[in-house]
Parts: sequence; C-alpha cells; structure tokens
Amino acid sequence: MRKNDISLVDLVDIPLALVLLTRLPLPRLSAASFQRQRQAVWAFPLAGLAVTLPACLVGLAALAMGLTAPIAAGLILVVQILLSGAMHEDGLADCADGFWGGFDRVRRLEIMKDSQIGSYGVLALMLGLGLRWQAVTVLLELDHIWSLLALALLSRAMMPLLMLALPNARQSGLSQSVGCPSRRAVSLGLGLAVALSWPLLGSACLAVVAMIALACLGTGLLARRKIGGQTGDVLGACQQLCEVAGLLSLAAILSQSA
Repeated sequence: MRKNDISLVDLVDIPLALVLLTRLPLPRLSAASFQRQRQAVWAFPLAGLAVTLPACLVGLAALAMGLTAPIAAGLILVVQILLSGAMHEDGLADCADGFWGGFDRVRRLEIMKDSQIGSYGVLALMLGLGLRWQAVTVLLELDHIWSLLALALLSRAMMPLLMLALPNARQSGLSQSVGCPSRRAVSLGLGLAVALSWPLLGSACLAVVAMIALACLGTGLLARRKIGGQTGDVLGACQQLCEVAGLLSLAAILSQSA
C-alpha cells in the first residue's frame, strides 16, 4: 500500500481508469490494482480519449458514406454513450432530480440514489444531449471533428478537481470508494489533458479551457450548496456540463472565424 501511495504513475492506472469510466472490454485487473484508484485519476482524460476516438471514426465513416453532419453527430453521441455506459449522463440526470427535487441535503441525496428518473432528470438529459448534438454538428460542418478528442480529455480532467476540492457527500458510492486524489495526480491529469488538447484546438485552446473551468467551478459551487460536497453523480454531471461548455464555446469561436 505504501509503495502504491508513493508512486505517482503506474501503467496499471490506464486500464484502471478505463475500468472505472468506460464499458470497454478489458482484461480483469488484480485486486491490488484497485488500491491505486485515487492515484489513477491522472489517467481519467485518457478514458475520454478511448471513448471518443472510436466515435470520431464512426462519424468520419458516416460522412464518407454521404450522410449529413447532423446524422453523423448523432452517431458520434451514440458511440460515446455506449462506450461510457452512459454513466456521466446518468449522473447529470440524478443531480438534476436531486438538487431541484429535494428540499434538504438528506432528501436530495436520497433522490439521487433512486434509480427512477424524474422530470428534472429528463429535461436535463434532453437539454444536454440536444446542445451536444447541435454543437457537434457545427464542428463537423466546419471540419473540426478531431477537436472532440480535446473536449473529451479536458472535461474528464475536471472530475478529479472536484474530488480534491470537495468532501464526499455520502459514505458510499464510486467517488467514496476511489478516495481523495493527491494534488500531484490531479495536476498531472490536467497537464496531460491540456498538452494533448493544445494541438487539436490551436489558438482556441485557452478560451475553451477557461469556459470548461468555469463550468467545473459552477458545478462545484452548486454541489456544495445543495448537498455539501461531491458524489459520483456530481462528477458525472461535471463532465457533461464541462463538455457542453467546451463544445458551445468552441463552436462559437470557430463559427466567428469561418
């Protein structure tokens, strides 16, 4: 255990991050590997890359077949959702239901844990997917499909930030089992995401990163106010809101310069 805590990077962190954040077929990891969960957060952006690269390839294939940009964008979202197991979308829906369906912290957490979805959750999913679909369509029409990789990287790099900044709001769940990451692991993940995103976004990178950071900050402040901390659902909602913020800001920037 001490060796794992001291070591910042281990190659097992990559498949561990994929196990935690995707539904990709992976070899079974040893029980000892899961003791590195809180350090493996630096690899969370790579999970976004693993989910979005196949989605982009499907989108390119759709465009090559003569399908329109909106249809290709829809297929990209379908692949992303399938490969991630819709866990981030589920987190967004649960947070919307809990944050606005309950009148106190305990009741909000109860609602978030309930497997049933309410009106707020349905609306959040509709709006989130709708905005993503429209923005991805714009990026495809402007021939910027590979920028989706950058947004997948950056949005998932924000999740460990909330894990570090906020206490866990309940004593169970995925976020609690992973634990509080170290500052070095979080910083490494952020640095990796920005470094890989820079060549994909070019001059728009700083503005997109700023918008994503604001979305992360807003999510964190709201979660602290509503439930006093973060949960796995909050982390999923953070990823979704950060991706939407990044998509919209990038689409606006590229549209103005086109």
